[in-house]
Amino acid sequence: MNTLARRLAGAALLSAGLSFGFAATPVLADTPKDTLVMAWQFDDIVTLDPGEIFELSGAEYGAQVYDRLIRFDVNDVSKIYGQVAESWTVSDDGKTFTFTIRDGIKFHSGNPLTAEDVAYSLQRAVKMNKGPAFILTQFGLTPENVDQKVRATDPRTLVFETDKTYAPTFVLYCLTADVSGVVDAKLVKSKEVNGDFGAAFLKANSAGSGPFVLRQWKASELLSLEANANYWGGAPAVKRVLIRHIAEPATQRLLLEKGDVDVARNLKPEQFEPLRGNDKIRIVQAPKGTLYYFGLNQKNEVLAKPDVRKAFKYAVDYDGMAKTIMNGLGTVHQAFLPKGFLGALEENPYTYDPAKAKELLRQAGYPDGITVTMDVRNTSPSMDMAQAIQGSAAAAGIKINLLPADGKQVVTKYRARNHEALLYQWGADYQDPNTNADTFAANPDNADDAKAKPLSWRNAWDIPELTKKTAAAVEERDTAKRAAMYQELQREVLETSPFVIMFQQTEVIAERSNVEGLVWGPSFDSNYYWKVSKK
Repeated sequence: MNTLARRLAGAALLSAGLSFGFAATPVLADTPKDTLVMAWQFDDIVTLDPGEIFELSGAEYGAQVYDRLIRFDVNDVSKIYGQVAESWTVSDDGKTFTFTIRDGIKFHSGNPLTAEDVAYSLQRAVKMNKGPAFILTQFGLTPENVDQKVRATDPRTLVFETDKTYAPTFVLYCLTADVSGVVDAKLVKSKEVNGDFGAAFLKANSAGSGPFVLRQWKASELLSLEANANYWGGAPAVKRVLIRHIAEPATQRLLLEKGDVDVARNLKPEQFEPLRGNDKIRIVQAPKGTLYYFGLNQKNEVLAKPDVRKAFKYAVDYDGMAKTIMNGLGTVHQAFLPKGFLGALEENPYTYDPAKAKELLRQAGYPDGITVTMDVRNTSPSMDMAQAIQGSAAAAGIKINLLPADGKQVVTKYRARNHEALLYQWGADYQDPNTNADTFAANPDNADDAKAKPLSWRNAWDIPELTKKTAAAVEERDTAKRAAMYQELQREVLETSPFVIMFQQTEVIAERSNVEGLVWGPSFDSNYYWKVSKK
């Protein structure tokens, strides 16, 4: 068997071995040079539809398969550039954005990409009204008016109208979000079933124009992408990307050291230093605008008491976790805006104080403490964090019963507001402070059937006055005043909210040294595989 054949056979064995969870670890050759093999925890993927994607792993998938109207520079997020859009103009009143669509782009199907496809993609997201739709509907777009407000006036011209004047960069940043991924209108319309806008089809199929094409997705198991040889920006150097869900960091490390995978994404801090001494592996650190937090469901009458909410904030050993399980993976950060965002508050008022937590519980009427369940994704470092919180909270009079499950199960329960406490991550949808303010500090309708379902809604936190303040901040065009408004919002959320925000993530990636060109941006949807190559 020649070298290439051996490597292809090794990749096939890798696929089979990983599919069965590594009951026995196979001995394999290095991965093929035309294939990138990645070990990653991506059990949070619920759908692959850009009109519905709202989890971190799904967002990263979308960035490889779908082009967007515009993007931001991962090295300088203040710079916005056109992707599908060649250029744009903004009307004098700031309410009409006119985009010129780049000529010559083709979808994976071979259909040409036009302004009609862009308009349909945005209209479709508004009409489906799934989780990320609020990114567009906040501009006054509704299923009834979106066809008039977002329209193609000719094959290369898209008009996008807002209901009022906003800071232009705010509108543009929103159009860099996953929900603006451009779908092949002709293909998707042909797959519609009972008026579902092709959602059943796009749940596990692709209809994009990006550098990669979806070949296969098996939930919590496999994500397989194939290079788009006809990509308008230039064909990827590798022919395929195979991503395997490997839950155990120890298994990821073993596979990486053996050369059975090229990239490992979920290693623990104690594994970093030994790998730094291996000249075949490099460690890459990528600060993310992603927060680790837990939310307390306000439908629970115990958790709805202000003193109980505050007790949880004193029941977490932030510094202890920062020095151990989060060492290198994140820094203590308690405000809802990550560092690097306009108006980000770098104040951490809460420290571990079990005596104070107990006193707050006594004031709330629970001198003997309380018991609560906490849903958590059964991956690292989430489970490690949950167990640490369980231990520190016990000393504060809070008994936490952990309910581990895969990410898809956890987020589905969360979306239904059926949790008590839930530990999760939140990543910014776009690079404007409203992205987090609008989910942590706004809840326009707390009804179970509300159209908008931000994190405040998921935790049943009814906040009409704070919602008004959040809406006012997004309309402020003076940058300094706007930053001050966001700082005020963060302080109020810190003081009163059911959110215990703990860390801002640093993603640590281990790559084989022959891998070049992977881009690890400030958000998961700005991680790019397009330029990857292998020596």
